[in-house]
Formats: sequence, structure tokens, C-alpha cells
Amino acid sequence: MNRSIPLLLAALLAAGPLYAQNLARVNGTAIPTAKADAMLKEFASQGQADSPQLRDMIKDRLITFELMAQEAGKLGLAKQPEVANQLEFARQNVLMRAFLQDFVKKNPVTDAEVKAEYDRVKAERTGKEYHARHILLKTEAEAKAVIAKLKGGAKFEELAKQSLDASNKDKGGELDWAAQDAYVPEFSKAMAALDKGKTSETPVQTQFGWHVIRVDDVREAQFPAIEQIKPQIQEGLQRQRVDKMLADLRSKAKIE
Repeated sequence: MNRSIPLLLAALLAAGPLYAQNLARVNGTAIPTAKADAMLKEFASQGQADSPQLRDMIKDRLITFELMAQEAGKLGLAKQPEVANQLEFARQNVLMRAFLQDFVKKNPVTDAEVKAEYDRVKAERTGKEYHARHILLKTEAEAKAVIAKLKGGAKFEELAKQSLDASNKDKGGELDWAAQDAYVPEFSKAMAALDKGKTSETPVQTQFGWHVIRVDDVREAQFPAIEQIKPQIQEGLQRQRVDKMLADLRSKAKIE
């Protein structure tokens, strides 16, 4: 007889809880270990590291959940219309997520599709981009006063500190590189009319107030490398695929 077999059996018996299918039993009802594994995975997705303390907390929480569920069952709460509706909604929600995950798994977006979409969007990205600054004022008179100070030699970056645009007032009114259509029409038109290094001679009114605009630089439209935006393209294509699938389901369904 192989002497290692009894030793192996002894080791397996000693490690019983590790291989148990049930985490615990509460009044005879088993709590599957799979429930704890699912909860552990959820915590891990939120950045929590696996640890004995976390596993103990999960076990304690699942036991508490089971105790409360049993008491709710004794009280017949599941038969109450509101509770029954919530249970049905939860069931549908789980099935919906499972269905979408299965669909995405069976219908993955290919690298070729990502490349084709990248090329399509890139081809549409033509024209110029502007690196501008602005100072946003409440009234036309205030904007005219700022322009007068700039003509008198004041620094744009210093005057920008009084801007109503809190997102860039402390950065000299600086705006990121952007295409002309990134801004509201009035601002966009006035900005595009300025040469590099020039400041608007008259205030520009938009829905936000009165602007004084300076164009620091102009360049041909840039486009990020495919590696930088591949996840966004994949997500967008997958969303389109899901939307089409759902539209097909609706078209075939009898909805009254």
C-alpha cells in the first residue's frame, strides 16, 4: 500500500474548511462559499486587499443577512406587494446584467473594427486648434476697462485674476488647446478672427458674460495615437452593438 495516501487523506481532512462548499449554516440553511467569493471579488474591485479580517467580516455579514432573511420569511414580508415588486426587479436586474455580459463576451469588438473607427474619426478631425486665454467679466463696461488697461501695457495674466471663470483665473485665463467648435458660437467666431498673439479689441458677449480674448497660438488639428484612445473607441463600438441588439429585440417583440 502506498504510505503517502493516508497522509494525503489526513491533510485533506485537516484542511476541511478550505474545501468546504458551504461557508456556514444558519438554522440549517447553508450559506455557499460562492457567496463569500462573490462578495470578496466585489470588495477587491473597490480596492480592498484580501485578508483574514476581510474574510471574517464577509462571513459575519452573510450570516447576518441570512438571519434577517429568515425572519423576514417568517413574517411573510416577501408576499407584500411592494417587497414582491422589489424582489422581481432585483431578479430582472441580475438577469439583465448577466445577459449583457454574455452578449459582450460573445460579440467582442475586434482590433480591426477599432482601427477602422479610429481612421474614420481622425479623418473628420480637420481644421485648426487654438490655444487661447480669456477674461470673463460681468458687464461690457468692465470688459472695456480691461481692454483699455491691456492697451496701456498691463499684463493679461494679471488682469485675468479678476475673471469670473474660476477654472482658469489663476492660470492667466489659459484655455487648453481646442478646436473652434469647442466653444459657444460667439466666442468661437471672435477667437478664430484673431491672429496669433492678438487680443480682442472689443468685448465679446456670450451667455456667460463679456469676454476679452487673446490667442496665444494656432496649429493644425492634432489627434491622439490609437493606443491612447483605444479603450474609449472599444467602449463606444460595444455600446453601439448593444443598442442595435436591443433595437432588434424591440422590433421583434409584441409590445402592447
